[in-house]
Amino acid sequence: MGDAALRLGIDLGGTKIEAAVLDSAGAIRWKQRIASPQNNYQSTLSALAALIAQARREIPAARQCAIGIGIPGSLSPHDGRVRNANSTWLNGQSLQQDLEALLGQHVRIANDANCLALSEFTDGAARGAQSVFAIILGTGVGGAHVANGALAGGANRLAGEWGHVPLPWMTSQEFNTPACWCGRTGCIETFLSGPALVKALNAGGSAPVRSVQEIVHRSEAGDMHAIAVLDRFYGQLARALAMVINIIDPEVIVIGGGLSNISRIYSEIPKRWSQWIFSDTAVITRLLPAQHGDASGVRGAAWL
Repeated sequence: MGDAALRLGIDLGGTKIEAAVLDSAGAIRWKQRIASPQNNYQSTLSALAALIAQARREIPAARQCAIGIGIPGSLSPHDGRVRNANSTWLNGQSLQQDLEALLGQHVRIANDANCLALSEFTDGAARGAQSVFAIILGTGVGGAHVANGALAGGANRLAGEWGHVPLPWMTSQEFNTPACWCGRTGCIETFLSGPALVKALNAGGSAPVRSVQEIVHRSEAGDMHAIAVLDRFYGQLARALAMVINIIDPEVIVIGGGLSNISRIYSEIPKRWSQWIFSDTAVITRLLPAQHGDASGVRGAAWL
């Protein structure tokens, strides 16, 4: 039998899959990261099974430990199949059933933003807060809500699906945006995801970039187009988070995902969001980066 105190978490992202074994104190005993297979469900299953097998080989005590997986979507309460994943090849698939058949044991699966919220609420930036909104800004955009100290699922398991509501207070230019992968237009994800930022920079005629980090570096070097792209991003993020504050008024908003490493977010957004927030006093909601950085997703999956 394995050590019941160990937990294996997997963060299945759009560009990478990360696995980690945590002990009962939250210390990482083992971790591994690989590139995510693209557009192939069977390859994704194989990659997950291979990572789990590797963890079991290298940490023998983890051979029968609990397994939690965060995915860029959720399981339908109707039939248990994956829905709403921006890794669209997962949609409609019986991921939990197929993995359990491969592994011979139960797995728990949750939305990746829920895993981020669980991680940061348990022992991260939002520890001790009773109301938290956690967002992922990465390949996709997602959110999750902790209310009264517990993760909110919702009647339809949709609580926190912030990336697929329209960007609030849109300008005339913002109305003329391409459709989101979900088929609708105006989704927050089409403005605030990493690919959206890269696309915005590359549409301006500058030398093309492949990552948000390159955009940040260019802005710091004085590139006016990169500065303008990031300034527009800060304004859009401020509006999108002001809407969250107007609706659920959390104590803390935590940001995870690759874009959470843009340090100016945490000074620029609170300077801008007050004009959209329906309050006559200073906003006391704290905006914080995930304490565990891009490991928060895998940690939250383990805490499942």
